[in-house]
This record gives sequence, structure tokens and C-alpha cells, in this order.
Amino acid sequence: MRTWGPFVALAAALLVPVSATPAVAGVRTPARRLPSAPPCPNVPPPATRPPQPPPTPDPAARAVGGPALDTAGLIVPPASSAPPAVTATSWVVADLDSGAVLGGCGPHEYAVPASVQKLLLAATMLPRLDPDREVTVTAGDLAVEPGSSAVGLVEGGRYRIETIWLGLLLRSGNEAANALARLGGGPDGLTGGVRAMNEEAHRLGARQTHAVTPSGLDGPGQFTSAYDLGLIARACFANPAFRRYAATRTAQIPAQPPLRKKAFAISNDNMLLDQYPGAIGGKTGFTDLARHTYVGAAERGGRRLVVTLLGAEVTAQRGWQQGAALLDWGFAQPRDASVGRLVEPGELDRTAPPAGGASALAGHADLRGGASGPGTTPGAGVTVAVGAVLTAGGALLLARRRRHAAAAAAAMSTGPVLREPEIPEQD
Repeated sequence: MRTWGPFVALAAALLVPVSATPAVAGVRTPARRLPSAPPCPNVPPPATRPPQPPPTPDPAARAVGGPALDTAGLIVPPASSAPPAVTATSWVVADLDSGAVLGGCGPHEYAVPASVQKLLLAATMLPRLDPDREVTVTAGDLAVEPGSSAVGLVEGGRYRIETIWLGLLLRSGNEAANALARLGGGPDGLTGGVRAMNEEAHRLGARQTHAVTPSGLDGPGQFTSAYDLGLIARACFANPAFRRYAATRTAQIPAQPPLRKKAFAISNDNMLLDQYPGAIGGKTGFTDLARHTYVGAAERGGRRLVVTLLGAEVTAQRGWQQGAALLDWGFAQPRDASVGRLVEPGELDRTAPPAGGASALAGHADLRGGASGPGTTPGAGVTVAVGAVLTAGGALLLARRRRHAAAAAAAMSTGPVLREPEIPEQD
């Protein structure tokens, strides 16, 4: 299954003419938006049925990180080159160190995470769990969806928590996710672990993220956004243990002699590590609802960037390859390029919105992409094209989107839909 927000955005884009958009006060440089009807340069998804609709958009949540990020379309700095046309329905490229958001497409659009949800589990539980502690895996830990990704832990097996982390981050083990959530959830076990994940998302400022499962396996009411994943990934990469685990190529799962289980090796399923110079880690994801999701980070010239993408289709490129293309684009941008920023942990709780609602929240200096001082006034800007590459393909893509949108609408009204074969990225 897959996220449905793009269908709404697409329908609106096809029916409503796009007008010039004034620049927003407080952003360091005026940002430009794609003027053509398709909000993002991507491939139309197969039609699927969500378990329930996404939450009603919250204007305050969509303004987190800067008012320019409140768009269903493409947002890039004015002097930037055109980003690559990927199939992801939403994405963000950001600087892990400064927190600057270099660009994005639908940064605050609701989507479904799949296994990149495990990054929120890591951000929550790494500080809580002693990696040297030896624990026993339970039958409840192994209660995962048949056919979903697993590392191969066994009921009654005794493992160091560090081994379980490696199983989670290298092989996307869903039973590893259950075990870690249970162990870090206190008296309430797994339920307490998921609750802690949602509390951590709130603390980080990821106000569009709600976890239902620790693994990212689909559950009604489970959502995130590309921007929120940027916040979560930044918190993960700030942890030395996470950086070590995420960069590990291979690991050994120990034997369980009492259970007659031999030791075996696992390898990291994040191909970015072996194929992209300077890669420092990330996470793949796939479910029928989420489609392909991906988070990846790399370092080049003393600069560390992270890419998050949601709702991608595998056509010419896998999720990690689309992430690599966006990282290349990000590294090609000036170091001071920015259309917004990743807020700091706890910042939104310290800066309650003043009277005036969402617009006042968006205009608060602490939530914008750049600080404003006395005398700052709104600038006027005009919508411009994103580049010759996207402009040349705009008409063809628009026609194709109209055909796919019509077909999807017809299919959803008449019953089950046949989907093209998918290539899961180990999830």
C-alpha cells in the first residue's frame, strides 16, 4: 500500500491554477516553487486503499522549520540547480550539523514510514538500553507479519542488546524492533516502548509523526513526513553508537547451543555504504502501503548531509539510488543554501505559539529557516521555473499524471487494484 496524500495534492494541482507566491519574511533567502501543475517531479503511484485517512493538516505543524516549507510542491534556494526527478512523493535534503534544509518536495506532506520508523526507535531507545546487557527473546518479540523482514533471532535465545541493535539496523529485523521496544518500554513493555517513541518524536519537533508499531510495519494511524524524518535522523546521527551500528558492514549473530542454533553472519542492506563515497549510514524501508522509503547520510568535504524520501517507486532506480542522486544535488549547493531548518530537540516546547495561531507560529524567529531582526520586512518574490530539465519534461509528466490519476480513481471506485511487481529493499 502507499501514501494517499499525493493523490489529493495531484488533484488540486490539476484543477487549480498556480499563481505567483510572495517570498516569506524571515527566511534567509527567498525560495522558489515549481509553477507547473504536478507538485513534485515523480512517477504516479499505483492505486491503493489506506487503512484510514491521514490527519487533518495542521498549519502550525506544516510551518515547523520555516514557512517556506509549507508546500506540497518543490522548494529550493533561488540560485540552485534543478534537483533530480525522483519517484518519491516527498523528500528533504538537510545538513546534519547546521540543521539547514537545502531543499525538499512536499516536506510536510503526511506519508507512511515503513522500516525507516526504526530510526525513531533507535533515537528513543539507544540512550535507555545498556548495549552489554544480555536479554532473552520472547515469543511476543517474534510475533511479526509473516514474510516480513527478520534477522533470525529465536525464542528463548540469549543475546546482547548490541547484537539486537545490529540485527535491527543491518537487516531491518522486525523481531529485533519488538524486543528493543519491549525492553525499553518499562512496565508496559512493547506498548510502553511505542508510547516512548511518540514522546520522543514530540520532543524532537516531529509533530507529524505518530508510531503505532516499533518496526514500521503498517498500522492504522501511523504517519510521518520527510521533514520529521530529517529531525529523527539528525538525532540518530548525533549518537556515536548509532553511527557505529549504521556504518557496520557485517556482524555475527551468536550460536544458541541450548536451542541447537548455529551462529550466522548478517550484512548491511543499505547499499549506499558500498556504492556512495563518504556514506555514513541510513535505513531502507518498504511496505505495500508505504512503498519504498529511505534515509541516507554521507560526508563530503567536511560537510554531512542527510536525505529522506517517502513513497518512492522502483522504476529505473532503487530508493537508495534516488537518495544518492539527491545527496549529489545537495553537495553541489552552496554551503549557505537554505530554505528552512531542522528545529532543535525541545525547541517547540520552549517556544509556545503567541496569540495569532499558525501564522504567528510560522513567523516566530525560533522556527524559521533564518533569524530576523528589527526592520525585517516581507519581501516580494515571483514564482519561477525550477530549471530547464524539469520544464522540458513538465508537459509530458502532466499528461501522464492525468492519465494515471483518472485510472487510479476508476480503479478505487470499482474494487481491488492490480499492482505492478515490486522489489522490496529487504523490508
